[in-house]
Amino acid sequence: MANTILVGAQWGDEGKGKIIDVLTEAADIVVRYAGGNNAGHTVFVGPQKYVLHLIPSGILRKDKTCVIGNGVVLDPVGLVKELDGLAKLGVAVTPENLLISETAHVVLPYHRELDGARELAKGKGKIGTTKRGIGPCYGDKAARVGIRVMDLVSPDRFAAKLKLRVKDANAHLKGLGAKPVSYKKILAEYSAAAEVIRPHVTNTVRYLHDATTARRGILFEGAQGTFLDLDHGTYPYVTSSNTTAGGACTGSGVPPHKMDKVVGVMKAYTTRVGEGPLPTENAEISDLLHGMGREFGSTTGRARRCGWFDAVATRHATMVNGIDELAVTNLDGLDTLATIKVCTGYRVGAVTFDHMPNDIEILALCEPVYEERPGWQTDTSGARKWKDLPAKARDYLKFIAEQTGAKLTIASIGPAREQTIFL
Repeated sequence: MANTILVGAQWGDEGKGKIIDVLTEAADIVVRYAGGNNAGHTVFVGPQKYVLHLIPSGILRKDKTCVIGNGVVLDPVGLVKELDGLAKLGVAVTPENLLISETAHVVLPYHRELDGARELAKGKGKIGTTKRGIGPCYGDKAARVGIRVMDLVSPDRFAAKLKLRVKDANAHLKGLGAKPVSYKKILAEYSAAAEVIRPHVTNTVRYLHDATTARRGILFEGAQGTFLDLDHGTYPYVTSSNTTAGGACTGSGVPPHKMDKVVGVMKAYTTRVGEGPLPTENAEISDLLHGMGREFGSTTGRARRCGWFDAVATRHATMVNGIDELAVTNLDGLDTLATIKVCTGYRVGAVTFDHMPNDIEILALCEPVYEERPGWQTDTSGARKWKDLPAKARDYLKFIAEQTGAKLTIASIGPAREQTIFL
């Protein structure tokens, strides 16, 4: 397998977990390179549902090595719970099939408390964070005061660094009117977690360098989506890491010239969780999808905001990520519709845009310019080949791929592995 970066081409929740799982069959190594346990990948293997937050989806296949890269912020207590959950489901996780970067930063309880307190203080201006402490942890990383995994598994160093960080965090929490955190409680809980993960901790940059030299196939697993990227997303309604393809290099230590292609995953419509502009948001399609029991967050359970397919956004995603191939998911969510709308441009007054404006205030004013496409009103969930799809469904997929500007290679019509059509 070529070294492949897989990214979300929308606001996250595009179904990356399933596509990663399918592509992992041909990979040797799967690398998670950004984000924390604010992300969630849902994978079905037969009737069994797996929800993963930090561990790469490749863990569900035998003889694959999974890597949590240096660009991830890791909650060790959350990771231990995830490991325990997988063990109960019969998934063996060992130091041979899960490696953790010693330079990844650690999410601690004071990060979560700060996250929640700052969000509460913003009132109506809230971002819609998951309150998992991701932003404050990346903030400590940028301020060069963070605690890394190598510190966590060094007991004396961890105790000393934690004492300083708790003192500083409690001063900030007091200023926000929040309760302080307990140094002793955190030290005990996180020291116990450190002992569990210690055998997995290593220099993953060196490991991946050796793997590329040996020409082993690597799949880089993105978390969240393009428009949640700290630099290229709908700032400030974004996450705190680089979720775009460039983050795969900085978050793993694998250089750009070792990457072979970028696969963008997008739904056949648009969704997002949290606050911020969503130009194609539409009550009709939201009610339809929620009524089907779809579009609820795998991490938070929150109902996702839903809208028609936004080709302006996915064109931008193709440009920023250098997307070569497209995987379109959730086509079957549109099976009952007689007419389907596709946003091909934005309009603000007399001004039209064929690209996403960077100014969030302008984006909030954008009205979608729609083209209508005929629906197929046929159940597609049983399709296994391209020719099995209704002609109108094939036309719709080709149309949104053309609008996006990349080659369509995968169509997904359900959560199961076999509900995947390769073109």
